[in-house]
Amino acid sequence: MIADRDEQTGKRVSEELDCVFLPVDITSTEDVAAAVERAAALGPLRSLVNSAGIAWLTRTIGRDGSFSSAHDLDAFRQVLEINTVGTFNCIRLAASAMSQTHPDENGSRGSIVTIASGVAFEGQRGQAAYAASKAALVGLTLPVARDLAAAGIRVNTVSPGVVDTPIYGEGAAGKAFQDEQVQASVLFPKRAGSPDELASMVLALLTNDYMNAETIRVDGGMRLAAGTSTPWRGVGRA
Repeated sequence: MIADRDEQTGKRVSEELDCVFLPVDITSTEDVAAAVERAAALGPLRSLVNSAGIAWLTRTIGRDGSFSSAHDLDAFRQVLEINTVGTFNCIRLAASAMSQTHPDENGSRGSIVTIASGVAFEGQRGQAAYAASKAALVGLTLPVARDLAAAGIRVNTVSPGVVDTPIYGEGAAGKAFQDEQVQASVLFPKRAGSPDELASMVLALLTNDYMNAETIRVDGGMRLAAGTSTPWRGVGRA
């Protein structure tokens, strides 16, 4: 099942994959609970992939040093509300449903994979909100894995680098920013990663029963520098 706020794209992809789509705001307990119940009705709920996210990029203070030009606090809250709180909301409710299923022969009831970011480790200028939200997901991985071990549920995190998704924005500006990051930060191969390359690692973590409480970087050896010349303003979504 695909759950997303983007109904147009969600319905299109669900038709391509022959699966169920449900419109969901992950910050809403009611929406997520309904999605978990719908998924559990389709069969035993064994897997959850958290990939929703937005990015707001702007400097912490403005050039004129005025309070009004400082980083918008509501924007900071929104990024954390979706990326961190919303992700945990999905984890806590899906894991609750998983814990009620029958374990397999290895005692496993389910597997959860969360998508963080290389920015969790090397946040750049203008990325305070996004970096904080993604670093929190990395920090959640071990304690949540410890919490859920008794229920036979594994928890892992993938931290992608520059992957060709809409989070960089649409059009030439987004493509230019993506290319700039690749040239400055990626070791090899010198290109953006593909969604399939990221998905293969997610699938490996879902299916390998001995992978637990880990954060794995999928980024071509990317190590971000302090920042690019023109960090973009506004919101992009994963």
